[in-house]
Amino acid sequence: MIPIKRGSDIEKMRRAGEAAAEILNQLADLLTPGMATGDIDHSAGKLMAEAGVRSAFLGYKKFPGHICISLNEEVVHGIGGPRKISYGDVVKMDVGIIRDGWIGDTAMSVPVGIIDPETERLLTVTEKILEDAVQLVRPGRRLGDVSAFVEEEAIRHGYSVVREFVGHGVGRHLHEEPQVPNFGKRGTGPVLKSGMTLAIEPMINMGKPKVRVLEDKWTVVTADGLPSAHFEHTVLVTDDAPEVLTWPRKTLLK
Repeated sequence: MIPIKRGSDIEKMRRAGEAAAEILNQLADLLTPGMATGDIDHSAGKLMAEAGVRSAFLGYKKFPGHICISLNEEVVHGIGGPRKISYGDVVKMDVGIIRDGWIGDTAMSVPVGIIDPETERLLTVTEKILEDAVQLVRPGRRLGDVSAFVEEEAIRHGYSVVREFVGHGVGRHLHEEPQVPNFGKRGTGPVLKSGMTLAIEPMINMGKPKVRVLEDKWTVVTADGLPSAHFEHTVLVTDDAPEVLTWPRKTLLK
């Protein structure tokens, strides 16, 4: 069953999404060459405490970090530690928080300084694919329409999509039904209904789609060592246009 949110539950999802987005954007502003990824995670924990929220990732299946921090060829699920950020790196940060029992989940890929043009194009294309995919999240459409669009656009630009890891429903739990792959067939999958909340997250590789998991049993990297991009929004299906719950807003978290 795919959970449907109504009334005050939707407003709580909005507030959780707002908090996640604000924390992610504050972290992006902190990134500097020479900064250790562990320092980013420490800052994330501090910002969450100040906002009166807690990490949805810390302790989830024994994950040791407040957020996921992945660099360059790392796709997702990277763990903060001693590794230092260099000028020209791409830092992917995935923030999941719990606010009043509800989850906000969002991610972005952030260039540190000037990056090479090919990687910059990968980031630009991936973010645009997410923005356009969100517009397909409307009542009556099939989830496969969204998934197929992501894959079609990635291939059209000469890229590939990660198949082993996917987006998901989100609400009271970090991972709810349905799964939201970045590949699929149009006209298939569940029919989208108003009140569904989906974490849509294209994971797009510059090279081949194959990935592997490092010895820490979390960090996912591209098998060919080429860069990967990751962007994510929590999206509410409404009777009208889709509502992105994780757009950053200028209001205070509390």
